[in-house]
Amino acid sequence: MAKLIYSAIASLDLYVEDAEGRFDWAAPDEEVHAFVNELERPIGTYLYGRRMYETMAYWETAADPSPVSQEYANIWKAADKVVYSRSLEAVTTTRTRLERDFTAESVQQLKDSSPTDLSIGGAELAGQALKAGLVDELHLLLNPVIVGAGKHALPNNLQANLTLLNEHRFPTGVIHLHYTLRP
Repeated sequence: MAKLIYSAIASLDLYVEDAEGRFDWAAPDEEVHAFVNELERPIGTYLYGRRMYETMAYWETAADPSPVSQEYANIWKAADKVVYSRSLEAVTTTRTRLERDFTAESVQQLKDSSPTDLSIGGAELAGQALKAGLVDELHLLLNPVIVGAGKHALPNNLQANLTLLNEHRFPTGVIHLHYTLRP
C-alpha cells in the first residue's frame, strides 16, 4: 500500500500563507529546493484542492533558469495529479484529472492501488485527509519567520500522535521535520 504524505512549507507559527494570502517568505533557496526535489522524486500522484492546483500549475510551463527549479518542474510534470474542486470547470495541465468530491473511500482506494506514494497538497485538503486518518507521513519545512496570522498548515481541533523520523537544519535557519502518524 502506498503512503499518503502531506508536505508543507510553513512559518515558525505554522502558517502556509500570511493574513494577506502571501507566501513569498516561504520561497526556498537552492539548497532547500534541492532537498524538496529529493522528497518529491518518489511521488507518483499529487492530490490538490483548487487553489493549490492553480498555484502549482505554474510548473507545467515554468521556464526558470535555475537547474534546481527545472528539475522540480520535470518531477512535477511526470507525476499524475488529481484536483478536487466543485468550482473548477477544467484542468489545464497534463496527467491531471478533476474530481468533484473528496472522499476518504476514494483516497483509500488510491493508496491501496498505487505502486508509488501519493502527496496531498494544500492545507484545507490535507486537513480533511488528516482528520480522516488517511495521512501516513508529514513533512514540515519551517521557515525562520513568524507571520502572526493567515492560513494554518494544520487544521484546528486535530489531535494526532507523531513519531519523529528525521530532522534536517539548513544554514538559512529552515528546519525540516519528518514525522509518521501513529494510531
